[in-house]
Amino acid sequence: MYTIEPNQDYRDQSLRQDQALSTEELKADATQHYDECYRDYLFAWCNRDNLALHYGYWDDDKPYNQHQALLNKNQVLYDKAAIQAGDKVLDAGCGIGGSTIWMAREHGNRVTGITISAKQADYARQHARRHGVAALVDFEVADFCATPFADASFDVVWALESSCHALNKGDFLREAFRVLKPGGRVVVCDGFLLQRQFTEQQWQAVVTCLNGWAVPNLCSRDEMEGLLAQQGFANAQCHDITAQTQASVEHMYKVAKRLQPVQKISQWLGLRTKAQTANYLVGLAQYQLFNEKLTEYLIFTAQKPS
Repeated sequence: MYTIEPNQDYRDQSLRQDQALSTEELKADATQHYDECYRDYLFAWCNRDNLALHYGYWDDDKPYNQHQALLNKNQVLYDKAAIQAGDKVLDAGCGIGGSTIWMAREHGNRVTGITISAKQADYARQHARRHGVAALVDFEVADFCATPFADASFDVVWALESSCHALNKGDFLREAFRVLKPGGRVVVCDGFLLQRQFTEQQWQAVVTCLNGWAVPNLCSRDEMEGLLAQQGFANAQCHDITAQTQASVEHMYKVAKRLQPVQKISQWLGLRTKAQTANYLVGLAQYQLFNEKLTEYLIFTAQKPS
């Protein structure tokens, strides 16, 4: 059996064993992943309108396509966190600006997006100008575990499939608490472990996902609830949207299967980087994680006491 413990790097079974973990190395790996896979995401997953590097939200009551489901995810988080048009939002791990731009465009919020990739920040600025919201948004290169912002700077901290990149999720939540105004809210949406012990076959799927998305580890629902309380947050709520995410899981798997011949030929010709190939393999492995009920997909909301 293989076991995942909190705050360890499991991206490679032999990597960094009995060695000090380097957060700078983790950040460098994540930056490389997103820089090299930018066009892959635009080609195979999102588009220049939604700019979404995350799963979609498929409501059974409405006929969504992939593009609509990706945009709908933003609205679901916006509503769960009770965000108002006048709220100042920090998009912690903003990617190429999808959610930041959406909040400004659809609701008029002032939003600051941060990413550890200078290329992502530059892409996001370009997209913001194209969408006509450059005056409402800012994009900066910063670590969401150690931001340059003053205490009590934001009404909301938003983390959509980004907090998973933190080696210790508590470090992110501690910084979120610091930069939030009294009464401010944090919203975290991500995949979470349903178990900590895995068979060899399951472990290979887990590590493939961690490697492919430059994520050191995943935490469980109970662990996230404990970390929120430990950092001082109150009124924590957990919203299970695994069922509404399943269609995205299946869509990603079908896209990966369809592109398999192209991936094999391109890899054989040396046209795919290591990061791009690892990213492709997640499309297959993530399907196993969800369908064998090794992971669940949750939204957490919590409030900094007034």
